[in-house]
Formats: sequence, structure tokens, C-alpha cells
Amino acid sequence: MASYLRRHGLLSFVLLVVAADCAISASSIRVDVIRRPSSTTSSIPAFREAPAFRNGDECASPSAAGRVEIAMTLDANYLRGTMAAVLSILQHTSCPESVTFHFLAARLEAEVLASIRSAFPYLDFRVYRFDSARVRGRISRSIRHALDQPLNYARIYLADILPPEVRRVIYLDSDIIVVDDIRHLWEVELGDHVVAAPEYCHANFTKYFTDAFWSDATLSSTFDGRQPCYFNTGVMVMDVEKWRSGGYTKMVEDWMAVQKQKRIYHLGSLPPFLLVLAGNIKAVDHRWNQHGLGGDNIEGKCRSLHPGPISLLHWSGKGKPWLRLDSRKPCAVDYLWAPYDLYRSSLPTLEE
Repeated sequence: MASYLRRHGLLSFVLLVVAADCAISASSIRVDVIRRPSSTTSSIPAFREAPAFRNGDECASPSAAGRVEIAMTLDANYLRGTMAAVLSILQHTSCPESVTFHFLAARLEAEVLASIRSAFPYLDFRVYRFDSARVRGRISRSIRHALDQPLNYARIYLADILPPEVRRVIYLDSDIIVVDDIRHLWEVELGDHVVAAPEYCHANFTKYFTDAFWSDATLSSTFDGRQPCYFNTGVMVMDVEKWRSGGYTKMVEDWMAVQKQKRIYHLGSLPPFLLVLAGNIKAVDHRWNQHGLGGDNIEGKCRSLHPGPISLLHWSGKGKPWLRLDSRKPCAVDYLWAPYDLYRSSLPTLEE
């Protein structure tokens, strides 16, 4: 396994995970109503406390304008992934005190919030309730049940949920780890674009939509004047102000309404994003989304890393690293996720 990691230039950051010994300062949390646990037997995993991290000398004051705003969804079923993602971000940035996390949750559960607080006592984070009713009537059944969950669509409503002072945000899925300074992604120049993300123009773009879509000249003409390319919505830099003023939420919702009347795609929240934005985003280096590590959406078979430098690994697809590690049937890439796992009972090693 060590030779596999060395071959991809990843052994050093995997081994560095145990080296952090710094401290953070102030934290904050914003919660509306907390849902009490329904029973005395908790279904929430127990987590170890993460090391504390502090800003480097080159960082501005944590209260200054140099903050990095990160949005993620918060779901008890993916909490283990979220914890690992947060740890990886804090560990690899020079300015961890200058990172604020914005968590969107369908239910505000006391145990989940307590888990975050105990694992990251100094974390600066806010929690917002996402009203699932807002999208439940708009969702069409896709090829995988997990893609149909209302919270999967919360990223569409970031501009409505986040406070006005958040003008830019990085949206991240819960099945990622970051192995580079997140500030490099934050500082990407958006120009006139509303979203920045890695773009994959070699992918077969037509497969993301049905024959019914492509055979309808009116519908398919939405791409006229564009050169649409696939991008993954699990890693995006969003200009929140431009999204809000440009009415992009309504544009995405309009395509979801078309989907309810005439099935034009098979995946969940991704295709309406592509319909609105493909061919009109700021392209970011591919190193910022080494996606597909969870395999396909049906079987979740193992996949290897793509060649090239890596800043972010993304287990998009059916297979999740914590589930494969627990089943003792991990893929090689899952050992890259394991050092960030704060799950108290999980002790995978590189030699396994």
C-alpha cells in the first residue's frame, strides 16, 4: 500500500495526519430549533476529538476580510464523511482559524451538533435548517435513491439560506478530503462567472440527458451558443451575490419542472445545474476534484486515481470509503481517506 501511495505522490500527506498539535480560538454556532434524540440508544457514531490548529504568521486576523466560507450539508448518515472532510481542510490550510463552515441540515439534531462540537471544540461553524418541503414536490426519481434525498438539492438554495454577508462560498460534498490549502481554491478569479469548478470536456456530455431531451429541438436549443462540458457539483466556488441577483435558483427550478413533465435526465440535482451553467463556468484545475472514487452509481466498483497532481479527493458514486473499510473490502484509494477518520472505533492502518 505504501508503494501505491508513493507512486501517486500521496504518502507524505497521509503520514502527516498525526502531526498536528496546534490550537484554534473562538467558535460559534447558529441554530434555530434542536431536535431531541428519539431514544436513549444513539445511532450517531462516536468520534475522537480532532487536534486543534492555529493560523500561521502570514494569516490575517480571523475576524478580517480574509475568511474562507465553506458550505456543506449535514446528514447523520454521512456524518463520518463530514468529520473527515472538516479535519482534512483544517489540517492542510495555513489559516484554519480563518475558515467558517456553514452546515445545511434537514433536521437539527442535538446529537449531531454535539458530535461536531466535541470533535472540533474550536471550530467556527453555523447550522441552518433546510426546508425539505421546498424541493420535495420538484424531485423526480433518479437511478440511485441517495440522489433523490431533498438535502441533495440544498446547494441550489445557498443564496437564499446563507446570510447576506457571505458573498462567496465553496460548496463541498461530504465524501471528500482536501490535501492542499483550501485558500488556493477560494482565491480563484471568477470574473463574470457565477460558478467555478473543474470542467471535463472529454466526458460524453450527451449521456447526462435522455433521447427525449436531445430529440426535442426546443429543449436542446438551451445549449445553443455554448460549448457545454460536464462539471461535478460536489465541488464548486459560487458567487452568492451573482447567483441571487441573476435568479439562478429559479432557472434550476424551471428545469426541474420540465423534468416532472417530460423525463429529460436520470441523475438527481446535477443535470439541472448543467442545463443552466454548462459551458458558462470558470474552469478550475482538475486537481481540485479527483472525483469518481466511489465508483459508478449502480455497483460502486473500485477505481484508480487519475494521473496528475491532486488537491481534493472525492468519493462520488455509490461506494463510500468508511463503509468499504468497515466491511473489510476496501479499495486502494480508501486508505487515503482512512487517516482522517475520527470514528472512535475505527482503526484502519496502511498495512491492512
